Amino acid sequence: MRPSRILWIDDEIELLRSHIIFLNEKGYEVDTATNGNDAINQVKSKNYDLIFLDEMMPGMGGLETLAGIKEINPNIPVVMVTKSEEESLMNEAIGSKISDYLIKPVVPSQVLMVCKKMLEKKKISGQFVAKDYLEDFNSITRILMNEPNYDDWIEINNKLIYWDMELDVHPEIDLRQTLNEQKKECNQIFSKYIEKNYRHWLEDEGSGPVLTNNILEKYLLPHLDNESNPVFLFVIDCLRMDQWLVMEKHLTDYFSIKKDYYLSILPTATPYARNSLFAGLFPSEIEKFYPQLWTSGNDDERSMNKYEKELLERLLDRKRIKLKNDLQYIKIIDPEVGRTFEQNVLSYKNTHLTAVVVNFLDMIAHGRSDSQILKEIAPDESAYRSLTESWFKYSYLFNALKAISSIPKVKVIITTDHGSIRTMRGAKVLGDREASTNLRFKFGRNLKVDDKHAVYIKNPSDYRLPKRGVTISYIIAKEDYYFVYPTEYHKYLSYYKDSFQHGGISMEEMILPLVTLENK
Repeated sequence: MRPSRILWIDDEIELLRSHIIFLNEKGYEVDTATNGNDAINQVKSKNYDLIFLDEMMPGMGGLETLAGIKEINPNIPVVMVTKSEEESLMNEAIGSKISDYLIKPVVPSQVLMVCKKMLEKKKISGQFVAKDYLEDFNSITRILMNEPNYDDWIEINNKLIYWDMELDVHPEIDLRQTLNEQKKECNQIFSKYIEKNYRHWLEDEGSGPVLTNNILEKYLLPHLDNESNPVFLFVIDCLRMDQWLVMEKHLTDYFSIKKDYYLSILPTATPYARNSLFAGLFPSEIEKFYPQLWTSGNDDERSMNKYEKELLERLLDRKRIKLKNDLQYIKIIDPEVGRTFEQNVLSYKNTHLTAVVVNFLDMIAHGRSDSQILKEIAPDESAYRSLTESWFKYSYLFNALKAISSIPKVKVIITTDHGSIRTMRGAKVLGDREASTNLRFKFGRNLKVDDKHAVYIKNPSDYRLPKRGVTISYIIAKEDYYFVYPTEYHKYLSYYKDSFQHGGISMEEMILPLVTLENK
């Protein structure tokens, strides 16, 4: 690997000879120029990694030389060296895209620090990243050895997501495979933890973590009780924790952000989790108390989630929450509806409660299974996060949130009904023709699957699920498995491998953010 090449431009270059010798001794290759014209010619003929540029030179001055350099190669980092500390000059230089500046007289340690920052930052940062990850790797391993509780799982999940995103920034560090193996191990142990504890939490409510059916009562209703300030509830379907984090950073200029966590009910699928969220009830309770609002049949988006507004109204009635005006409910299932909402969002500034469901991320997750273009754009989880961020930055949702931040005393609650996991392993399942078609959970008669791959639920009421019939049972996939029938097994095994799915048991699907925003 060649040494980093530096060009130092100064009409009094001989006075800087000691600095240049010092940089040579540190392993840098340094060329010099005494005027802007010569410097530009050298930039045309050689590839430089960094340029030091004197601001005050006879003839072509520093800013003019800078403009010439940027025309040739706009990506070369340029450090302005100046005697002046005038703010106007600094603004002009920064506006001309300098990377840094030094005030004369400069000392060798300053110059070396700038070189390291500009030329070796990623390498040095990567060394510390690798060291810190190995420490966290060992920390997670120790937690796993001591039967982690729910709070431990939050910590583990947050650490894994942090390192997933940190390795996005440092692809040169060869730790991705190690991290993926650790995530796989964690999901295996997490699935056992859920299988062991979930039924107990349902039997003894309050003994475990906050579940889907309790989040509105805990986090939303207190903002409505005896208050008239506007409250917005956003439920972003199929939002993973890592996806939220790439969105969150764009909101910090507009809101103070408080993040809590909750655990999705099973199955982690829209018809169950989202109805449970809005109703404040388990699916079996919705079926029992509001049978007209629980549609039987196939668990598809359109047939099973028609009555979210009505379920939320009944929750408010049960909890004796009296809104000062009518509940507003908006379901955004296509960009046109989203743009209309964005344009009209400030018309809701006097509405006590506005509930908004955003389906776009769920559409991406499902669409990726059927679209080679989406698979090409988002071949892995890193690219999936990047795709989420690209969408959000230019979305109706971001624009609407920015507008909402201008409403005095507004509260915004953002959450989701479930996440998704990248499914990599097929699990062969047997069942009759009437069994549901879902890839991460199924219900039907005579279902059979290896218990290493799934939880078998013989009695749906044990999991607060609708019975659907005397002989109906459920199976829910663990870890990153997806269900495939024996018929044309290899075709569908290949078709659904490496797709983002939900409905099963994994940290990505179950450990979810609940975010409260207040305008600054």
